[in-house]
Formats: sequence, C-alpha cells, structure tokens
Amino acid sequence: MKNAVVTGGGSGIGLAVAQRLRADGMHVATIDIASSDDEFAHTADVTDRAAVEAAFAAIRSQLGPVTVLVNAAGQEKFKRFADLKFEDWQRIIDVNLNGVFHCIQTVLPDMVEAGWGRIVNISSSSTHSGQPFMSSYVAAKSAVNGLTKSLALEYGPSGITVNAVPPGFIDTPMLRKSEERGYLAVQQSIDSTPVRRIGRPEDIAAACAFLVSEEAGYITGQILGVNGGRNT
Repeated sequence: MKNAVVTGGGSGIGLAVAQRLRADGMHVATIDIASSDDEFAHTADVTDRAAVEAAFAAIRSQLGPVTVLVNAAGQEKFKRFADLKFEDWQRIIDVNLNGVFHCIQTVLPDMVEAGWGRIVNISSSSTHSGQPFMSSYVAAKSAVNGLTKSLALEYGPSGITVNAVPPGFIDTPMLRKSEERGYLAVQQSIDSTPVRRIGRPEDIAAACAFLVSEEAGYITGQILGVNGGRNT
C-alpha cells in the first residue's frame, strides 16, 4: 500500500483528493494550516520549511516512506496590481510556489530511494488566460507549471513522474469567498463553460487519482487542464 501526502488537505480540492486516494486504497496523510482531529492530519504552514520537515518526519514515523505527493495548498489575493504591497506579493508567492518547493524537496529522498514516485501540483487555469486583480496568484501558479516540466525531465530517470492539474472554476470555499466579494461572477463563468456547469473538487480528485496511479507511469511533465473546456 502506497503512502501519500496531500497538502491543503483540510478543505476544498485538497480534501477531495485525500478522500479519493483513500478510497483507492492508499494511506493518506494531510498537511494543512488549519488544525484537524482527523487521523494522519498534520498542521503546518507550507511556507515554513522547518514545519514542513517536521510534518513529513511525523508522517514517516506513522506510515513509512512517502511516494505520492499532491500539492494542493494555495492562497489567493485579489487586488489591483498598482495597489499591491510587496508583502502581499511575497505571501502569495510563498504559499503557492515556495510551499511546493519545500514539500517536493522534503519528499524527494523517499521517492528516489524507492525508484518510484508520483507528484501532482495543483496550479490554475488562470495561467492560460490570466485573471485581473490576481497578478501574484497567476504568476505563482505559472511558475508551478514551469517547475513541473523541469522536474519531470530531471527525475524521470529516477522513476518519478511530475505533472500539474490546473483547475478551472471549481466550487470551493475559496471560490465562494471570492464570489461574495464581487471578484468572480460564477453564473457568467458557467455560461461560458462548454459543459455548462461549475467544476467540483471531485473532478480534480479524479484527475489526480489517475496521475498518481501505476497506469500513468508514461505520463510526466504534462499540464492536464480540468476546466470544462474553457481552456483547450
């Protein structure tokens, strides 16, 4: 049985991914900034390297080496670019890009030793089309796509695949908060989506479940959009 870690596993897409991988027979631990009483749930800010390393050490002591990682932890920021403070910019880069860096570097030794590994990074469909008032978020997620492609080339010979899933409009707490603040028009987005519905976290979880499977061993360095056809 494989051991998996899902960051941002306390809610939204991360929670759906964790539940799906468990249903598929994996041992799944989560890392989230919000505390939880769930089994194998660990509290850590992914921007804090020491906290990330401590969480992975605890997970290894509970489950053993980790060979599946899904980086779903994320944070958005809606603000006009001219009004962004560097602190705002830095926080979004830290969570959405540097958090991925910390988690991948921490888990890689397990995968290299096993000669097998699966990494899936949750990016964003905004990397294809851009998004007003979200420059820091789009920049960070675009960098995640580039990191994904580079690591796929670097670690493919070690039996490790690295792919990214950029979700479209997915019905998550983050999206609903953005809607409440007037930054996103959900119905307008549905009307412009070919499949004519908003995405569900389970849609992203299904894609992740395939990419971390044995059957996906010949797929790496790919950006698999799950967006209802909005970006092709």
